[in-house]
Amino acid sequence: MANYNVAVVGASGAVGEEILRVLEEIDFPLNKLVPLASSRSAGNTVTFNGKDLVIKELTETVFDEEEIHIALFSAGGSVSAKFAPFAAEAGAVVIDNTSHYRMDEEVPLVVPEVNPEDIAKWQTKGIIANPNCSTIQMVQALKPLDDAYDLKRVDVSTYQATSGAGKFAMEELVTQMQAFFAFKLDEAEHKAFAHQIALNVIPQIDVFQESGYTKEEIKMVNETTKILHKNVELSATCVRVPVLRGHSEALTLTFDSAVEASEARTLLEKAPNIVVIDNPEASEYPMPAECIDQNETFVGRIRNDLYRDNMLHMFVVADNLRVGAATNAVRIAQKWVELEEAQ
Repeated sequence: MANYNVAVVGASGAVGEEILRVLEEIDFPLNKLVPLASSRSAGNTVTFNGKDLVIKELTETVFDEEEIHIALFSAGGSVSAKFAPFAAEAGAVVIDNTSHYRMDEEVPLVVPEVNPEDIAKWQTKGIIANPNCSTIQMVQALKPLDDAYDLKRVDVSTYQATSGAGKFAMEELVTQMQAFFAFKLDEAEHKAFAHQIALNVIPQIDVFQESGYTKEEIKMVNETTKILHKNVELSATCVRVPVLRGHSEALTLTFDSAVEASEARTLLEKAPNIVVIDNPEASEYPMPAECIDQNETFVGRIRNDLYRDNMLHMFVVADNLRVGAATNAVRIAQKWVELEEAQ
């Protein structure tokens, strides 16, 4: 196998750091790693495989200068909009973790366990989009069931960790909890969220649209359709909860045919990168505290609807910084390498 030069754009951010950790853990055909960030972070270091690497400044020419083959972007939509085309023009494949290119008709939106065949479309713009974190773990669970029973509708409520809003948001939760134990919670500021997040849940992620749904909820609708290549009715309610890492989702699925929970459980157990934890008698089910640093999506509470034989309910949990971002991006890179090597 060839060795590839990989750039991580936003290497000092929460997702960028996680990408470095995932790359350390797998057998990736890496020649050199180039951490990139804004001029504010350039000159600082990140640790990779026990070595300190100096962060280089993200510029329009750095991808040519470093002969980058794969550019993993996780530094915000405006950064991707400006610099991803320069990476693509330099001959790199861009794997973008922001929302900027997700609904671009010329850019494939990929979850490797669901639609790996779409990676082959990368050459049109030189870019592959990484879906929203809450979408990724959901469609991983939907795919095997859709194949078996023909999925018609999804109703989902999410319980999303503060890390989905970045390092600053995680720090805000910690600071507010510290203030609570010091009996000063009423003095704690909230800047990352519209309200206090400690000891609270906020039924708003991103801005509201005219429909009454938030932008996060609409992302799940549009991205699911694009990834599954079918128009599935989907209604989402996205909620921020006082958890540091790990998104949880309660799913209600409606199929065209009757579904049996035990059979669905078996299908999910056989699905790639899905782990079923479903033993309610022993209080065993997926929880975010147990999914941290894991690269799998965990599914449990799988049960039939009480009234309709074509409806199924389940609970899905994954580490949003891993499965919902870094791990999916790296898996896309792995599949892209396989495609290149096969040619």
